[in-house]
Amino acid sequence: MKSVSLLILLILGTINTCDEVDELTQFEMEYTEEVVIPSSTGINLPFNIFTPDIESNSESTFSVNDTRKDLIEEITLKKMDLTLTSPSNGDFGFLNSIEIYISAEDVSEVRIAWKEDIPSNVGQYLELETSGADIKEFIKKDEFKLRVNTVTDEALTSDHHIDIHSIFHVDAEILGQ
Repeated sequence: MKSVSLLILLILGTINTCDEVDELTQFEMEYTEEVVIPSSTGINLPFNIFTPDIESNSESTFSVNDTRKDLIEEITLKKMDLTLTSPSNGDFGFLNSIEIYISAEDVSEVRIAWKEDIPSNVGQYLELETSGADIKEFIKKDEFKLRVNTVTDEALTSDHHIDIHSIFHVDAEILGQ
């Protein structure tokens, strides 16, 4: 009976150690990009805005975290939020809905974040729903783009500048396994 108890303790100890080692191979990557929704945007019509190419800097970020591209198991969007930086008295109440897609060379575009039925009193900060999709093939590239698809429910009298802040969760293989 003592040997069975000892075996159970050893197994539980190994599981905890594996979890701890796995956590050592996980880290986050953050990006902030600005988009502008022009004042001429139509009401209740989908409107696309493209960011310039975003340098992923993934090679250097992976290196700092003691890993390489070929050891990445998964990258998911952990959080995406928007901050309206201009006009200073504006808010996100002009939006009916917003969707954000990621794209990169030789990889099909994927929807990664969205918010629908945005209330009129939402303020200057908006947190989006995220898909949880594995997007490692985009982030491992040297560059990627974001496409913002919006539907507004009111006329804009000035350009709206929005910071898109993204936090990506990276999970690398343990010891190259």
